[in-house]
Amino acid sequence: MGNNGQQSMVNGQSSTVNGRSKGWSWIPTLYLAEGLPYVAVMTISVIMYKKLGISNTDIALYTSWLYLPWVIKPFWSPFVDLFKTKRWWITAMQLLIGAGFAGVAFTLPVSSFFAWSLAMFWLVAFSSATHDIAADGFYMLALNEEDQAFFVGIRSTFYRIATIAGQGLLVILAGELENRMAINMAWSITFYVMAALFLGFFIYHRFILPRPLSDKASADTNAKNIAQEFFGTFISFFKKEHAWMAILFMLLYRLPEAQLVKIINPFLLDPLDKGGLGLTTSQVGVVYGTIGIIGLTIGGIVGGICASKGGLKRWLWPMALSLVLPNLVYVLLSYYQPQSIFLVSLAVCIEQFGYGFGFTAYMLYLIQYSRGSQATAHYAICTAFMALGMMLPGMIAGWLQEQMGYTGFFIWIMVCCFATLLACALVKKHVK
Repeated sequence: MGNNGQQSMVNGQSSTVNGRSKGWSWIPTLYLAEGLPYVAVMTISVIMYKKLGISNTDIALYTSWLYLPWVIKPFWSPFVDLFKTKRWWITAMQLLIGAGFAGVAFTLPVSSFFAWSLAMFWLVAFSSATHDIAADGFYMLALNEEDQAFFVGIRSTFYRIATIAGQGLLVILAGELENRMAINMAWSITFYVMAALFLGFFIYHRFILPRPLSDKASADTNAKNIAQEFFGTFISFFKKEHAWMAILFMLLYRLPEAQLVKIINPFLLDPLDKGGLGLTTSQVGVVYGTIGIIGLTIGGIVGGICASKGGLKRWLWPMALSLVLPNLVYVLLSYYQPQSIFLVSLAVCIEQFGYGFGFTAYMLYLIQYSRGSQATAHYAICTAFMALGMMLPGMIAGWLQEQMGYTGFFIWIMVCCFATLLACALVKKHVK
């Protein structure tokens, strides 16, 4: 019996090592494929439309609508289990995302490019949100608990690399192409590159992704039962203690950032006589898409370390202040309009570091509020409110900026910071 037990342990260890070895072949690429479409829809589209002459009002309004698939994702995520396998959903959505990027590229040279390219971005957004559901579910099915813990930091790292690759490298590529050809053709080629990349993801994952036995369509349930269960879960979410305070926190904590994120890139790109900083597309890729993301990542890491030592109750106010006070750098940048790339990069890095550090409190609160017998479902609803909190304020950000000018808008952002502090005051007594 002792020998059998020892052999079982050896086999178990061997299985874990083998699972990790295979995990390295698909987890990095899967989370690169998860991060890139979100970045393209939320950030690259803003830069592209600005360069193509779309007004800040229209950019903020229409690209904010693209948050909608992530807002309503909890409503259709249970139905992904009903049809096909998660592996099938992953590869199918990667193919659709690639088709959507190709559609963007194809429509940019035409006169009605704005409407057609937005339609393609909608395809990418819905496909990307569905891909998120399938990929995160597949991660749980294809790995045992020990391997899930082992790869959790790795998947986050490659998601962040995707952010840098999208906001940084791809934007720099578009900027370099702008120096050699018409702007619309430069961005068209950039999106053809992204389409080719996702065709590669599709082909690669079609052969490399494992086929866990547990990855199968649910045979013992149906759409009606899922709908009833979901709405029961949704009702229980609102019956939780302090529910309305929690929802207000989810909607208000990032009110300044929700508006700011839609205007930062137009501000960096607009010429000096329009109140901007006059950066080139490539410079924006470096300043905001690379240095800024590095600052954001470091801020998040430091925030996680601090939170692990003192808990949310201790760090809520410091993190909230870290989220809002660095926004002041944009007031200063818009007033003085410095031409030093170093100063601009430093300012953006400080703001993004503060946001990364402060955002930790938000995520910790969502986790705390979701705890209970329906933690996974309630957390999904929390993320829907998180996306809604970014979508609604972002829709009016462009119009506000065009009415106030850049300096006036950034001062308005500082006023909105009081909403963040109010949100913290509402939940302060209930956090742990």
